[in-house]
Amino acid sequence: MVRLLHTADVHLGARYRDLGPSAADQRERQMTAFKASVELALSEKVDLFIVAGDLFDSNTQPRRSVEAVVGQLRRLADSGIAVALLPGTHDVYDAASIYRAYDLPALAGHGRDDAVVVLTPDRPAQRYARLELTVHGMCFATKRAPHSPLQGFRVAPGDASRWHVGVIHGALAIPGRTDHDEVVFTAEEIAASGLDYLALGHWHSFQQGRSRKVPWAYSGAPEPVALDQDQAGSVLLVTLEAEGADKRVAIEQRRVGRTRFVPLEMDLGEVTSQAALEEAIAAKADPDAVVDVRLRGVWREDLDLDTDELERALAARFLRVRVRNLALPELPSGPLPPEDTIAGAFIRDLGARIQAAHSAGRVDEEAELRDGLRLGRLFLAGHDVPLAGS
Repeated sequence: MVRLLHTADVHLGARYRDLGPSAADQRERQMTAFKASVELALSEKVDLFIVAGDLFDSNTQPRRSVEAVVGQLRRLADSGIAVALLPGTHDVYDAASIYRAYDLPALAGHGRDDAVVVLTPDRPAQRYARLELTVHGMCFATKRAPHSPLQGFRVAPGDASRWHVGVIHGALAIPGRTDHDEVVFTAEEIAASGLDYLALGHWHSFQQGRSRKVPWAYSGAPEPVALDQDQAGSVLLVTLEAEGADKRVAIEQRRVGRTRFVPLEMDLGEVTSQAALEEAIAAKADPDAVVDVRLRGVWREDLDLDTDELERALAARFLRVRVRNLALPELPSGPLPPEDTIAGAFIRDLGARIQAAHSAGRVDEEAELRDGLRLGRLFLAGHDVPLAGS
C-alpha cells in the first residue's frame, strides 16, 4: 500500500488587490493552509507529498516566502516523506521561473536525491524504488502548452514500477469551455495513458472522475483563491493498494482551509425592516465565513431596502458578505386607478405583461417587470426613485 497527499493551487504570495487591507490576512491564510497540509501529511505518515502546480502565485516572490516553503519541505523530507513539485501556469517553468532562481531541493537540506524533486521538461519522471512507484510530471517551459501534456504518453509495458502516478496542471477538455485554456488534455488521453492515478491542478474546486480504468482528481485549492470558490479548502489523501493483479485507488478529501462558505436563504416577505434584516444576518457573524445571502419570496412595497448599504454595514462581521435580492416585488392589491389615467394604464399594461411572462415561465423577465412596476408606482406616487447607476 502507498499513500499520497495530493494538493495544488496553493498560490502563495497572491496579491489580492480587490481585498484592500484584508489582502495580507488572505495571504496568511494561504500559508496557514499549506502548513496544515504538511501537518496532515506528517500525522498520516504518507509516503509522497504531491503539489500539482501553482504552489506560488507568480515567479516573483520575496526570499522570505521561499524560505518559509523550504522550511515546510524540510519537515517532510526529514520525516522520510518524498516531495514532488510540478510548476503550474502561475509559477510556470520559463526562463524566469522561481524553480530556476531557487534550488528548492538543495535548500530543503536533505541528502537523498529523491527527497524533494521538481518535475520539469528536463526531469519529467521520478522513480521511487522503495515505493515501487514512478511519478510522471507533464509540464512545459511556456505558459501555453504547444500540445496536450498527454500527447503520445503511455506507460511502458513491463515497466519496473508497480504504480504510475501522473501529475498535470491543466484543464480536462470541455468543448466550448476550455478551448482557449493554456493547457488542455482529453478524457480519451487519460484512458489511454496506463496511469494508476492522475493528480490534477488548475481547477480550484475539488472534482474527481474516471476515464475507463484511470481515476483522476482535482484537489482544489487548499484555501480559496477567490471568495466564490465554495468547493475549495481541502487536500486529498490517496491510497494505492494492490492485491495480486488487482489494484485499488481510494480518494479521500481532508479539509485544511479556514474559510467557510455559508449559503443563507431568507424570506423577504417575513422581513419588517432593513435594520431587522441586518440584525438577523449579523447574528451569524463569523470572521472565517463567506456568506451568500439570497433574499427570496415577495418584496413588499412598503419595505425600503438597499443591499449595497446592507453589505457595507455587515462587512466587518464576516470575511466577505454578499446580499442578493431575488425576491419578486408584490403586485398591486385593492382598487386600481381609473384606466384613463397614466397610473391606471401603466399598472394594467405591466400587470398584463407580468402575467404573460409568468404563464410562459420566463422567470427573469417576470422579475424585471415586477421591479419596473414597483419603481413606476413609487415614482407616480411622488417618491424619489434612484436611477440605475446613480
